[in-house]
Amino acid sequence: MPDYPSPPEILQQRQLSTAEIEREPTSCQLRLYAWMHYSRRTDNRILELFRQGLIKGTVTGGQGNEALILPLALLADKDQDVISFTHRDLGGHLVWSGHLCEHLNQYFANADSPTQAREGNVHHGDPVNRSLPMISHLGAMLSNVVGSTESYRRQGKPTIGFTFFGDGGSSTGDIHETMNLAALLSVPVLFVIENNQYAYSTPTDEQFAPGIELWQRAAGYGIEGRVVDATDTMAAVTAFDDAIKTVRQSGKPLLLEAHTLRLRGHAAYDTCDYLREGENDAFFAADPVPRFRAQLVQAGHEDTIQAFETEIDAFIESCIQISLAVDRPAADEEKLQAEVFAEPAAPIAWQAEPVVAEELNFAQALNAAHRKILTERPESIVMGQDIATYGGAFKVTDGLHADFGRDRVFNTPLAESACTGFAVGLALAGHRPIEEFQFADFSTEATTQITLNAATYHFRSGAKVPLVLRLPAGGGLTFGSFHSQELESFYLSMPGLKALYPSTPQDAFNALLAAYEDDNPVLLFEHKKLYRGAKAPVQFDADFREVWQPRHVSSGDFATLVTYGEMAGLAEEAAAYFANEYELDLDLWDLRALSPLRLDAIKASLARTHRLIVLHEGRLTHGFGAELVARLTEDQFFDLEAAPLRIASHDWPVPFAPELEEAFRPTLDKVIARIADWIG
Repeated sequence: MPDYPSPPEILQQRQLSTAEIEREPTSCQLRLYAWMHYSRRTDNRILELFRQGLIKGTVTGGQGNEALILPLALLADKDQDVISFTHRDLGGHLVWSGHLCEHLNQYFANADSPTQAREGNVHHGDPVNRSLPMISHLGAMLSNVVGSTESYRRQGKPTIGFTFFGDGGSSTGDIHETMNLAALLSVPVLFVIENNQYAYSTPTDEQFAPGIELWQRAAGYGIEGRVVDATDTMAAVTAFDDAIKTVRQSGKPLLLEAHTLRLRGHAAYDTCDYLREGENDAFFAADPVPRFRAQLVQAGHEDTIQAFETEIDAFIESCIQISLAVDRPAADEEKLQAEVFAEPAAPIAWQAEPVVAEELNFAQALNAAHRKILTERPESIVMGQDIATYGGAFKVTDGLHADFGRDRVFNTPLAESACTGFAVGLALAGHRPIEEFQFADFSTEATTQITLNAATYHFRSGAKVPLVLRLPAGGGLTFGSFHSQELESFYLSMPGLKALYPSTPQDAFNALLAAYEDDNPVLLFEHKKLYRGAKAPVQFDADFREVWQPRHVSSGDFATLVTYGEMAGLAEEAAAYFANEYELDLDLWDLRALSPLRLDAIKASLARTHRLIVLHEGRLTHGFGAELVARLTEDQFFDLEAAPLRIASHDWPVPFAPELEEAFRPTLDKVIARIADWIG
């Protein structure tokens, strides 16, 4: 840490308990007020700095929220608990970890910012100390806290979790999914609703039906619900302490609605002209900071308060000057690109089993890989809908629940977003989960968790998210539009995701092992038509990591043909046809890894053949083939003797009837015809 000034002595104690309050009430109350003043003063100065143009973007303040967030942060066990603050909770960040200069660096987006200036204002955390960074998608952080809390509990630690969301955010599906999941799994998390009566500009009476009390929703999940006035400081401390003790002792979640205040608008640019007559005055009349100060002054502590206020204010100003002097971040493009993904993980020392090859189909090969992982890796967890007793929609997890138990292999509710966020939380805290989606199509319910949360975690916080998401994909089985999508192009347009798409049983086995040991979220696409296809020998392959490289299927010098997934088998048949009927040999490549793309060998092939064919099942427009053509030809355009050929599905929703689906997607006859026409 740079040579930052030491905080005032009263701020060097970051813990509080009711036992201590009973023993030393005066010193505890003064300490609590000092933190409240510190938080309020910092929030106010940040707003002023924004208005001076020294802070970019915008800022959201916690003015009025101090009697909620500071008692909770002080009462929490910062050595073991998990928390995720929201944009009203700067005071919580100040208590939990880090020096004020570090938090100010975040607002100034300078070179010493905790996120290296990659995220704005309070969109930061401290994953090493179990403070999980927020994203702006309300509710998406809750399931991460539940997952990490569960992970630490599984490791034998008496951890509890703390989540925060507003009255507006309480309407989001993620929050309801997560509370249900926490209740189902008995994960001890305190869910705190920061009810400040407005969601941006929308008052609560325009958000909920008359008579609704948000804390009463707890009954719907079979958990306890409570309400507290978080403008009465010491009453709030008592209520929060009791709630925390209840969660710790019961091992169950609890929903706490805290009535708090928002004394500034939603953000710095908000003029609050939507407030109703008299509301603003009523809010400021209930402001907990001056109310608590007045109580302490009346008790005879004015001189002490003035002394530490002066010291705190001077400390804040010195920190501001230090942070203002920090250099702007260097836009090192190579470094930024490199840190989209975590560094390569240390290879896992897998046992060389099975030694003898066994004839397995694609689904059985994946099952065997699951078994190997569950047997050898105690941190592994397999989760998903109907994957336990039933064995999954395609029986890929058949028998795993019986052999490894519910603790390792368990069904999840029909809540893709919360369950994926839960898996992210598990991964952050030391587990390595594998989540099966019934169909790739249903993963779109978890798009925020996959693309904006898991995928960006390392880039914005340095945290690793070792998570495998298994996606049964593709058509050809007459399942219709909602069970047949190819989503690789959709997902891989977002940075931070790795992806494998195997085409053989051995590659399926290898791909799951390779994905499992990676420290990044990995999408494992599995074409459903391959599950019950032909059997092939499968065994442990010491070179299984080669699945991250393209597989050279057959040699030729007429054209380079690149494909992946179920289309690889079709491409082999097409290549054999042209070799037999036209005496033209195609240099055939099965891509296998879609992200990161490693194309050097294929580029060398293209330099030799001078012609390129790309075949995939996804739709033509914005399909993955377009990216492949661009990557393979942008440096070798003048090597080409013909325009690249893309063969893909039509730009339709996937139709249901066999005749219509056959018309939709590539078939052997259509591939042969397209290549023949291209040859001319």
